[in-house]
Amino acid sequence: MSTSIYNFQFPDERVDGLDKVTGKARYTAEHEIPRMAYAVFICSTITKGSVKKIDTTNALNIPGALDVLHHENCPAVPGYKPSAFPDLKNVGEWRGMKVFADNKIRFNGQPIALAIAETIESANEVAKMVEIEYEAEPHETDFHALRKEPSKLKNGSSYTRGKSQAYKEAPFYVEAEYNVPIEVHNPMEMHATIAHWETTDSILLYDKTQGPKATQSAVARLFGLPDKNVRIIAENVGGAFGSALRSWPNVPAAVIAAKKINRPVKLVLTRPQMFTLVGYRPQAWQKLGVGADANGNLLGITHHAISNTSRYEDFREGIVDASKFLYRCENVDTDYKLLPLDLSTPTWMRGPGEATGCFALECSLDDLAFKLKMDPIEFRIKNFTEIQQETKLPWSAINIKDCYQKGAELIGWKNRKPTPMSLKDKDWYVGYGMGVGVFGAGRGTSTVRAVLHADGKLLLESAVSDMGSGTATAMVKVASNAMKLPEDKIKFVMGDSDLPPGPMQGGSTTTSTLGSGVHLVCESLKDLLKDLAIESTDAFKTIAKDKITVENNRVFITDNSSVAVSVRELLDKKKVPSIEIIKTSPGLNTREIQKATNSFSVHFVKVHVHSKTGEVQLKHVVTTGDAGKIISPQTARSQMLGGAVGGIGMALTEEVKIDHATGKISNASLGSYIVPRHTMIPHIDVWFTDKPDPYINAIGAKGLGEIAIIGFAAAVSNAVFNATGKRVRDLPITKEKILAAKA
Repeated sequence: MSTSIYNFQFPDERVDGLDKVTGKARYTAEHEIPRMAYAVFICSTITKGSVKKIDTTNALNIPGALDVLHHENCPAVPGYKPSAFPDLKNVGEWRGMKVFADNKIRFNGQPIALAIAETIESANEVAKMVEIEYEAEPHETDFHALRKEPSKLKNGSSYTRGKSQAYKEAPFYVEAEYNVPIEVHNPMEMHATIAHWETTDSILLYDKTQGPKATQSAVARLFGLPDKNVRIIAENVGGAFGSALRSWPNVPAAVIAAKKINRPVKLVLTRPQMFTLVGYRPQAWQKLGVGADANGNLLGITHHAISNTSRYEDFREGIVDASKFLYRCENVDTDYKLLPLDLSTPTWMRGPGEATGCFALECSLDDLAFKLKMDPIEFRIKNFTEIQQETKLPWSAINIKDCYQKGAELIGWKNRKPTPMSLKDKDWYVGYGMGVGVFGAGRGTSTVRAVLHADGKLLLESAVSDMGSGTATAMVKVASNAMKLPEDKIKFVMGDSDLPPGPMQGGSTTTSTLGSGVHLVCESLKDLLKDLAIESTDAFKTIAKDKITVENNRVFITDNSSVAVSVRELLDKKKVPSIEIIKTSPGLNTREIQKATNSFSVHFVKVHVHSKTGEVQLKHVVTTGDAGKIISPQTARSQMLGGAVGGIGMALTEEVKIDHATGKISNASLGSYIVPRHTMIPHIDVWFTDKPDPYINAIGAKGLGEIAIIGFAAAVSNAVFNATGKRVRDLPITKEKILAAKA
């Protein structure tokens, strides 16, 4: 159990804010290297089959054309077939699609060639002139048609606690099917890679990645190089939401191209390519049944789900997981299967698995509460558990009841009527809804280097990236609190794989993991300063270390602060300009602490639904989080605001549409894939319990990026039901679906 819980009371400004609003911050595609060439993907126009012929004759006659890379002229890549390179020690098979490895077409929009030229304009012209002949085969992209055929499904996982299908024996139960469409991340910054072979066996990559060290390892294994021979730079990441947690075809394509033409190559995806080449939230069907006794005690939960994957790679996520453990229930059974389709591989998207699963779970609980004539909050509190139901471990900390209470107060839950269509404002029905979110709150391994200079400035370094959540700001605050230094004397450097290993930024673990590393290195630095004071200063020679304090570049006796020595004096005595220390913070093993570690959220919304058109307007949102101690209040608030906006999109607008006749996405643009407009976003209140978790780490903080969206779509659906009596279980909730639904 950690006891060194911090009290964060510092001004809350982003340390990178000025650079970002003035344009000084550089993103991957903005870097330039001398002699750099430009590349664009040429993508398949069929969905399944093979390339019969590629003719590049006319394309290579375009002024500025350098090459067209494809399966017939692609150099041998060790990671594509490791067995062919037995002498390479660090080679490993490339995960995912092996771009340009063969002539097979696996999905519409698959990269089949790469046009390389002196300018981006020339590269686009070259791409247009490449002539391709295909041999098409029948494809399968229709999720709903195929999920009903058992032979098409792949087993995922199943779980039973107590009795299966027990909900059906309860005196009160509901069962229903739910559908979540494909959704795409669509961050502002497109995925991009700049590849430069600095020598014949060393690579420099500028890449959009949520994990510089992970990308370094993947590229090193792809080409059979030592990790140290690959350097990844990701200074700034313009949003990702999970899409940059792994490397996509742009990475090997750029590296192979740079090797082939012996020049640096820049490859930037287009917005339409962002729909097909960097993952998406998989389409999912769910059937959920919940049953309870007359007093509202849950007696059974059954949660079955199917989600799509690609044919060349399996992608699984925890859609049914929350149903196993979030509420007190002795009888739970879940089943999860995969449906391979002729589409690209899905990937993690904010709140992966749980955002989909909690939509169904939280809507079902509301439906059951309605059947029981119980208030939805009262029903959830009735089934609150102090024990994680799957592992039987007590929570390390859970303050979700505070979220229920404060959220209800802020949204005006007392004004909610239990009977739909009871509240009306002119032509608009008024409804209130809520939904719960939960996600794991882990802590991984991180290494941080600290350099303290004689002038009192502290430099911290770790190879983590920041996709906009404010990592540097949070880490500066952790260090400022530990060292009792002004924030403007601390600099946090990241985004470079040459730095000490940092964590992936994802899965709501960055603050917990990296914050623990910063805390440890700062505590170790203070320990070193105490040792220096004892060694070099007579007044400290007989003083125990636990009686010495380090604060604001001064080392002093705790009970007599007048007996002090400055950091500059200590370093001058050692005749060094700075001192450096590197520390690795270990990960958290929940079995060792015998606790279940999770973050929680409860979202509340007030909606108006037009009685004639079915239009939904959000009038007020309250989003609450139980995520331990909040290190950086302003950036934490921004995380919750972003999650709410994403939740509004998930609930009301976002949906990838596929023309199943061609297998092509028909709305692969921000003009036709609808994200929330500014006018759709109401006033949003954000509130945190701000209570430290004493077990997860020394700073008491847990992740909150995922819980910001998990449960939100259910809150909207529940509010629409409360307003109209109509339950829309197929996302997004559109006015057409509301009008068609039965009350």
